[in-house]
Amino acid sequence: MDAALRAGIALYNGGEYHAAHDPWEDVWLDRSDGTDDERFLHGLIQFTAAIHHARTRNWSGAAGLAASAGDYLAGLDSPYRGVAVAPIRRALATLAADPEVAERRRPPPIRHEGRPLALADLRFDAAAAAATALADEHGYDPAVVDLAIGFAREEIEGGERTLFTTTLLEFVTADADRGLVYRRLADHVERRQREYADVDGLFDAD
Repeated sequence: MDAALRAGIALYNGGEYHAAHDPWEDVWLDRSDGTDDERFLHGLIQFTAAIHHARTRNWSGAAGLAASAGDYLAGLDSPYRGVAVAPIRRALATLAADPEVAERRRPPPIRHEGRPLALADLRFDAAAAAATALADEHGYDPAVVDLAIGFAREEIEGGERTLFTTTLLEFVTADADRGLVYRRLADHVERRQREYADVDGLFDAD
């Protein structure tokens, strides 16, 4: 859960309000209804959805989701799993009462372990979850990103942190240059697949 939690927080803090829910959703769906973890994740998912709706001027949707998210997060300890929940509850109360506040004020950051977590702070597992969410959000081929994640894991297991690991982390943090980095990543994936196919071909020839 920690990697997914950190990935969603960093995406949200990076302005990816819609993509932020993706890493949390699979973990949330595995939790039993009514548990603290389920309420926590459900509240975070609805919080980021409320911010997204407010930023796209869907005022009624933002207000409704903000009220619902506040209900889910009510009563949880702050911090909960390292997340400062109390400031989120205050932001939700403000948003529920006045969703147009999103046009006058930047959404508050989510603080984890005492500070706003950024995409550049993510370790590999969290960065991989963020990369998958960003591919879905921005229309990049998820199969390419999944293959790159697999090749990066091979590098890490082999004691390396080189081509795929570095380029994948650049994809997560690139922002305006993400499309350019994605093309490099896709080229690396294509070359690695050709290399594997060539090796397989040698054995097939025998």
